[in-house]
Amino acid sequence: MKKYIFILLAATLTLSSCSPFKVRSDYAETANFTSYKTYKIRIDDLKLNDIDKDRVLNELSKQLQTRGLQSGENPDLIVNVKANHKKITDINTTNPGGMWGWGGGFGWGIGMNRTWTSNYNEGAIIIDLIDSKTNKLIWQGIGSGISVDRPQAKQKQIPQIVAEIMANYPPGMKK
Repeated sequence: MKKYIFILLAATLTLSSCSPFKVRSDYAETANFTSYKTYKIRIDDLKLNDIDKDRVLNELSKQLQTRGLQSGENPDLIVNVKANHKKITDINTTNPGGMWGWGGGFGWGIGMNRTWTSNYNEGAIIIDLIDSKTNKLIWQGIGSGISVDRPQAKQKQIPQIVAEIMANYPPGMKK
């Protein structure tokens, strides 16, 4: 009985840890992440509509504050946020077999393939943390896979992807 409960628990954890997003991060190994206490968000490169911009900024501020950082006018970190999207074309082909003539599967016959394409836009968010004293990038998080063409999906996906990106900050300290 215990074995079955363990298998069920492992399967649940595996399924719940799946994410539709691709998230990655990189950081400067020389940075002292414990010394950063304040931040200021810069949105010069954040080319989003006002609704999506608010979603990104609200979640980002929340994530930074849960990590002990406070917003300030003379910050330790400059947080630069960017967003972009690209057109994706998926091509799918299936071969359901076909119709066969005499001799079972070894004779003459006709095989039919079906091919279809779908086009959609996929969005990404890039978060750069810059040391304000040295003006050098110390951490970068990138998340992609936002359904740009579906407003209701974006409503949930934007806060979720920002949280997943920030889960890698500070490096080495999983939340």
